[in-house]
Amino acid sequence: MSAIPVTSDRSQQDLDRLADLAQDVIRRARAAGASQAEVAASIDTGLSVNVRLGEVETVEHTRDRGFGLTVYFGQRKGSASTGDLNPDSIQATLDQACAIARYTEEDPAAGLADASLMATSFPDLDVWHPWDIDTHGAIRLGQRIEEAGRAHAGITNSDGAGVQMGESLAVYANSHGFIGRERGTRHSLSLSLIAGDEEGMQRDYWYDSVRAATDFMSPEALGDRAAQRTLARLGARRLSTRQSPVLFAPEIARGLIGHLVSAVSGGALYRRASFLLDHAGQRVMPSWMHIVERPLLRRGQGSGAFDAEGVATRDSALIEEGVLARYVLGSYSARKLGLQSTGNAGGIHNLIVEAGAADQGRDDFEGMLRRLGTGLLVTEVMGQGVNTITGDYSRGAAGFWVENGQIAYPVEEITIAANLRDMYAGIQAVGADVDPRSHLLTGSILVDRMTIAGE
Repeated sequence: MSAIPVTSDRSQQDLDRLADLAQDVIRRARAAGASQAEVAASIDTGLSVNVRLGEVETVEHTRDRGFGLTVYFGQRKGSASTGDLNPDSIQATLDQACAIARYTEEDPAAGLADASLMATSFPDLDVWHPWDIDTHGAIRLGQRIEEAGRAHAGITNSDGAGVQMGESLAVYANSHGFIGRERGTRHSLSLSLIAGDEEGMQRDYWYDSVRAATDFMSPEALGDRAAQRTLARLGARRLSTRQSPVLFAPEIARGLIGHLVSAVSGGALYRRASFLLDHAGQRVMPSWMHIVERPLLRRGQGSGAFDAEGVATRDSALIEEGVLARYVLGSYSARKLGLQSTGNAGGIHNLIVEAGAADQGRDDFEGMLRRLGTGLLVTEVMGQGVNTITGDYSRGAAGFWVENGQIAYPVEEITIAANLRDMYAGIQAVGADVDPRSHLLTGSILVDRMTIAGE
């Protein structure tokens, strides 16, 4: 089985070498007595440039290699890894994995994913777009971004602009005879600025992350966006303690969806460490809400035809009419729970929160502000105050106070708190203003009520 047809492309040649190495090591593991074996091998290359105040701060070229082997002697498991692909290092890694497996306790849930679940179809997902940019070009691009941001009156300093180019090649193979090849690119631009006035200084940023460099917003637009966000924070106030509706901007709203995924993931469930334990088939969100995983989305940030165990991915609802339709499982957690893998070993793929509301409206950002009416728009959260065991949510926040659907003034040094169970049930609307820079795709999310702690 091969995820990508063989060509003369250099990246394909590297994938061929990784695949040959993986198959050879699996054969050697079986010869050493392993009943099952799996290999994950990768080559990551990249260029990273940071520019501050027009001068180069750092230039970094990377070429990292990884090789991980897991062997099973019955239901005893051993794993070892190395970043060195020379024969001696590979042999030492194999020896270590086998030695570990011989002395570990048996685990009834251990083993490869079921052979019947292995992917057999490998469509082109349009995620391979090498960026032909050299160091000089990246430096100049970073300078253009920063120049655009610093040109705004009121911007007093810069934390710098970043340009990153990345290419990743990966092979997963196992003793079922599965060999999956993947290659993908991910590139990013960023800028962080500082603005000041008589009341103090504020910092903010913006970034763009894409599979293909042709999809980037222009350097000038990114610089303008970072400057506008930074300047908008000047004159920030604190709020008195109160309760009010809260609108999470898209880039913050995806964190709420991430907490949902964590709470319904297998590891949390079989450890009984989730506030959504035993909630499959129960309503956890409003009846109009739908969240669906689309792993085969072309050019998606999380697209993939198979998961980290070779299991075929497929479109699948996570939330259907507000009901939790399933959990997020790899083969190990599925066995612990008496269920079947959902093709999510290694994580979720392109989770899409469908826009809408109780009245089925699909609002842009301005429309979501009007729905908020008077309340808090959150554009930044801080701290780690999320407990997925109890669902308690309490985080530092900053953003804007909104009155009558219009931004009134910036706010800072506040805390927002509620329970995730109540927050999910209290979602009033999801905007059509989707942030495309992540595998968690959602617009802004309006929650009916939270406690805001301030002065």
